[in-house]
Amino acid sequence: MAATLEVESTLTERYQTTVPETIRRALKLGKRDKVRYTLRPNGEVVLSRATPTEGDDPVLEKFLDFLASDMASHPEQHRTVGAGLANRIQSLVGGVEVDLDAALSEDDE
Repeated sequence: MAATLEVESTLTERYQTTVPETIRRALKLGKRDKVRYTLRPNGEVVLSRATPTEGDDPVLEKFLDFLASDMASHPEQHRTVGAGLANRIQSLVGGVEVDLDAALSEDDE
């Protein structure tokens, strides 16, 4: 039987903690990965790597991670959308209904 590895981390004032490096490596966790907490009847908590759920889009997740990183790295590039552009966008898409669950036509595939 494999030896049990025990490590500790500290809760911040906001009840957050850092997953220790040995645990991150063992679970193959990367930034923005999700973890699952399982509370057992005896009070033990098991931390495991969460498996992506159906509907998770890994490409979209990577793109959103890129955007968040870029926005954090280059806040000087943030621009507000002016009223003129917002009105123009609304005039182009206002009243358009989209069914995200509808199948794509052959032309759109």
